[in-house]
Amino acid sequence: MEQKKLLLLSTGGTIASVVSESGLVPGESGEQLIQMMGSLPYQIEVQDILNLDSSNIQPEEWKLIAEKIYANRQNYDGIVVSHGTDTMAYTASMMTFMLQGIEIPVVFTGSQVPMNVALSDAPDNLKLAFVAAARLEPDIYLAFDGKVMRGCRSVKVRTTAFNAFESVNVPVVAEVTSDGFEIKNKRPRPQATACVLNTNIDTNVSLVKLFPGFDPKLLQAMVDNGCHGIVIEAYGLGGMTFIRRNVAAAIGDLIRQGIPVIAASQCLYERSDLTRYEVGRQALLEGAISARDMTSESTITKLMVGLGQGMDVDEITAFFNTDIAGEVTIN
Repeated sequence: MEQKKLLLLSTGGTIASVVSESGLVPGESGEQLIQMMGSLPYQIEVQDILNLDSSNIQPEEWKLIAEKIYANRQNYDGIVVSHGTDTMAYTASMMTFMLQGIEIPVVFTGSQVPMNVALSDAPDNLKLAFVAAARLEPDIYLAFDGKVMRGCRSVKVRTTAFNAFESVNVPVVAEVTSDGFEIKNKRPRPQATACVLNTNIDTNVSLVKLFPGFDPKLLQAMVDNGCHGIVIEAYGLGGMTFIRRNVAAAIGDLIRQGIPVIAASQCLYERSDLTRYEVGRQALLEGAISARDMTSESTITKLMVGLGQGMDVDEITAFFNTDIAGEVTIN
C-alpha cells in the first residue's frame, strides 16, 4: 500500500521549546521534532512557518496558518500543525471557520513538556496527530493525550497535566486504546463543496466574565472605545443581574446601537438557555443571542468571523442559530 503523504506545519510552542536564560522559548525546527519522534509509516514533509510561544499567536498568525493550510491542502493527504497549547483551542476553532469544507484532515497538536526532555508527552502526541491526519475524515481536529477531538469543541482545562484538553459537550472523535487507534464518532459531513479560504475577521470584540458587582456601564465603555461585539459569560444557564446593576438593560442599549451581544455560560459543560429563568429571559428580551453549548473559544472566534463578513445584529443572530461546522448543537 502506498504511504500517505503528510505535511507538518511547525509554529513553535512548548513542543519545540528549549531552555534559555529567559525561560523556555521555541527553538527546535519541525525537522528536529520529526527526528526526535522516531519513524512512522508515512511520507512526511515539513514547513516551519512560525517560531512562537502560542501566547503570541494572534489573528495575524491565524491568517498565515489558514493560508498555509489552504495552499498545501491539495498536495497532501493530511496536515499536522504543531502549536503551543495555551491558545491552540482558539486557533483550531478559528481554522474551523476560516477553512470551511476543508478537503483533508488537519490536526493540531502540541505538548506540555518539550520534545527534547526525557518522558515528554510530545512524541506520543505528535505520532497520534499523524495517525489521525492519515486516517480521519476531512475536518479540523485537535489531538492530545491519546484522544482526538473536533477543533471547535476543544478546550484546554489543565495547565500542566498531560490530559490538558477535553472535548466539551460532544464525544471525542477517536482515541488510542489497547486495540490501537479507534474511531469513535463521525460527524456527518455536509454535501462536499470546494474549500473556501475566508480570513476576513473583525477582532474588535471582547469576552467578559460576569461577577457579582459587575458594573454594566463598562460594556458601553468598551463600545465607546471601538468594540464591535461582546461575548458575556453569564451565570449558569445564562443568568444576568438586573437589580441595581442592570446588565440586561445595558445589553438592550448595545443591541439598539447595532452591537451584537452573545450570552454564553461560565460553566464549561452543557448549554446556556436564556428561556429558563427570569434572569435569563430579561437578557433574551433585550436581544441577547444565546451561544448554546459552544465553547468560549468557538464563540469569540465565530463572532469575529460574522462581524468580518459585515453582518448586522439580525444576521449575527441567524449566524449563531446555525451550526456551521459542528461547533454548536441546535435543538
